[in-house]
Amino acid sequence: MSATTTIPEPAATQKVPPFATRWVGAVALVSGLALFAVLGQYGFFGDELYFLAAGQHLSVSYADQGPLLPLIARAMDLIAPGSLVALRIPALLVTVAGIVLAAALAREFGGGRGAQLLSAAAYATSPFLLAQGSQLATNTIDAPLWVLITFLVVRWVRTRADSLLLWAGVVTAIDMQVKWLIPFFWICLAIGVLCYGPRDLLRRPALWIGAAITAVSMVPSLMWQAGHGWPQLGMAATVGAEQESIGGTPLFVLIALSAAGLLGLVLLVYGIWCLFRAEALRPYRFLGLTIMLLVLAFLVTGGRPYYAVGVYPVAMAAGAVMLVAARARWTRFAAAPVIGLSVLLGAWSLPWQPVSSIEPSAGGVDLLLHGKFGWPELAASTDLAFRSRTPAERTGAVIVTESYWQAGALENYRDRYGWPAVYSPSRGYGYFGTPPDTASAVLYVGGQADELRKHFDAVTEVGRADSRLGYQGATRDVTIWWCERPVRPWSQLWPEIRHL
Repeated sequence: MSATTTIPEPAATQKVPPFATRWVGAVALVSGLALFAVLGQYGFFGDELYFLAAGQHLSVSYADQGPLLPLIARAMDLIAPGSLVALRIPALLVTVAGIVLAAALAREFGGGRGAQLLSAAAYATSPFLLAQGSQLATNTIDAPLWVLITFLVVRWVRTRADSLLLWAGVVTAIDMQVKWLIPFFWICLAIGVLCYGPRDLLRRPALWIGAAITAVSMVPSLMWQAGHGWPQLGMAATVGAEQESIGGTPLFVLIALSAAGLLGLVLLVYGIWCLFRAEALRPYRFLGLTIMLLVLAFLVTGGRPYYAVGVYPVAMAAGAVMLVAARARWTRFAAAPVIGLSVLLGAWSLPWQPVSSIEPSAGGVDLLLHGKFGWPELAASTDLAFRSRTPAERTGAVIVTESYWQAGALENYRDRYGWPAVYSPSRGYGYFGTPPDTASAVLYVGGQADELRKHFDAVTEVGRADSRLGYQGATRDVTIWWCERPVRPWSQLWPEIRHL
């Protein structure tokens, strides 16, 4: 198959075909129904509990994220208090929107019904892009926003309608309230444009007005970060250290590519090649370099392998368009098994397994599954340990947890059990508040005795929390301690033990 296969009229003069509403809508509908069927599976994921807790401490910024996810969690909890399904509805909606946008990208490249359907199917069968729609997470919102931004840029290349660049700036401003990753996209895109054009993109006033909108929207967040010692930068260093402990370059690249799924990987690789080689896609060559630079940038800076996944659909769409246009005979035979296997992999990635068939955690990446179990048991064990102390001992005491997951979970159960305030020095939770200096005793959930004795005069084991399917150290094999007489006032001790 030749990458020089052409499609009608390149770039600005290209007339796009009609949008395949019925076919793309069917893919989006099936995907949405599949996600909806599993939204209530298991329990809250640890991060979701943290978002709910952060929603109780609304702020213009946080140590480890922007304010949008806590705001969404707070809004959904007000609409349907305690509802797991309601909390995850926004994740479902943006994932379905991403599927539609993937098809729209293929249309912008001149692809007809077949290419649009193939592009949408690639997004919908990606185990990562699809499965993330089953729970609320920063990347669940971040990735579709990247897809929308790339769509606006691609459409601008075709139409030269500058309002699209303005809207790209607005979407970027929104995305900056989720994660601080999108600047990497714009930097890599600028390099790609300088290398391959269209350089006129960088001279458009609308682009810089959009950038100004983003900059102004970030002023409150930047002021908060400056006032708290720039914890977002510290969080980036923490993520980098985590990635170093996981593995090197080969594993990073393997995980980054596998996030595309089977069909998605085929279209991703072929699409990048076509963006560089196909004459019909010549005006969009900068996107091929952008994708490669992004993966490299996150590799070098210690980012997570899935950080660049939001830019994959533009290459998938390009690959789908050129593959359909080529009409190669072998694709007729390969299409059915590849698509079929991709559908199976996508379906397998969803949390459909009966609880009875799930094996206990072995540690590692299974936290995405086992991080949804054991929270009721943790709460019950915490309450039992707290009630084991006399009323006099409990007076003025607070609860402190080793991890932000545990703190979010206990905050979620706090009203039910009538506990005092819950604190944690972990991640963004450490910035929600400091235990009062009057708290001479704490119920400490998690942690090790040797470490705790550095900060308290008396440390006594008073309980244990465990769950067969819980995650080690979070809801499985967790020791609960009664700690008395902090060695220094909390106002001095807290900054020392707070960690990202």
